[in-house]
Amino acid sequence: MIKPGAAKPYTGVMRKTPHILVVDDHRQIRESLTRYLEKNGLRATGARDAAEMDQRLATGHYDLMVLDVMMPGEDGLSVCRRIAGERALPIIMLTALAEDTDRIAGLELGADDYLPKPFNPRELLARIRSVLRRTETPTTEAGALTGKRVRFAGLVLDADGRTIVHGDGSRTELTTADQRLLTVLLERPRMTLSRDQLLDLTVGRSAAAIDRTIDNQVSRLRRKIELDPLQPRIIQTVRNGGYCLSADVEVLP
Repeated sequence: MIKPGAAKPYTGVMRKTPHILVVDDHRQIRESLTRYLEKNGLRATGARDAAEMDQRLATGHYDLMVLDVMMPGEDGLSVCRRIAGERALPIIMLTALAEDTDRIAGLELGADDYLPKPFNPRELLARIRSVLRRTETPTTEAGALTGKRVRFAGLVLDADGRTIVHGDGSRTELTTADQRLLTVLLERPRMTLSRDQLLDLTVGRSAAAIDRTIDNQVSRLRRKIELDPLQPRIIQTVRNGGYCLSADVEVLP
């Protein structure tokens, strides 16, 4: 259920009206949320399940997806995993699951944020705007590395392609969340960053709510760039400190 609330129309600096895809099998939530978003200056389209979502994505452009976890057929976590591997579409998950381990599963799979049900639509609107600002503004996601190729520890990050190029020429695709975390570390090589700092730099909120989020994201990124993720040499854990990128960084011409 959506808690009642109101908000001022969107007055951000984005050049076009963002289009939001709301995927939720609960008709009342889906329709009331799309109306609320449109009332507050966004475009919004609903989809009742993954199949209808695929139809919408095939025929239209969307800037962000609000995705329910508990759906019949293909569930939200499966959808999140699939979409994160196919396109750079920001995702905010809606979940009725109470356990933190279940809530952060979507973040591990590539979601940009989550909100538990029941939720206040004003809070969801604020989170949508925050994610859109991060993804619409290149300097927020990749800073000075936007559009660059960056060499580190025998690997090359192709920022535009969201891929890691390994020494043998093979490529590993990164999710939007993977790239945000990696670029934050690449911009601060050999600097220890606390979990709170990393979460603030990548997601834009305090780590107090889910202090294991960054640990899980680091683990996922290590599986993509480390020779042995269980004995990492590139992203090292600093006891009582956080994480550090232990490599020199070179921006390629």
